[in-house]
Amino acid sequence: MMFEIQFSGHENIRSNHQKTIEITKESHLTPSGDCIIGVNATASCADLPPTMKKKLQNPNSKVTFSIKVGGHEFNVHGRGHENLVLTHLEDIVIRKSNFVCPRTLSVKCDKASDLIPREMVSLLQNPNTKGTFTIIID
Repeated sequence: MMFEIQFSGHENIRSNHQKTIEITKESHLTPSGDCIIGVNATASCADLPPTMKKKLQNPNSKVTFSIKVGGHEFNVHGRGHENLVLTHLEDIVIRKSNFVCPRTLSVKCDKASDLIPREMVSLLQNPNTKGTFTIIID
């Protein structure tokens, strides 16, 4: 099962958080949002198809996230969790920890925003840059 979300860059993208990666439907971003890699996202947790939400609520589900920007691709692997509610209307957050809130899409991820190649981050600091965040569940 696969779901693609389009997003845009923003001049305040820092991508240096050590525990999370976030995309948001919001159009604004302050420099303190250091895990955010994209704004103007076409979907949030609440927008995911019900069948995908059900799979994400299974702790045995393995999830792959592919982030594509320009000619670059960054992949993250995570897990589902039985307590995911997936109801946030603006954001998607993938986490290295086991913390769950309405913004959480996946836990136990193997990477966070601080590991995204700096070439990708530089591209994402341009508001005209477009990216794709793809969710793939085995």
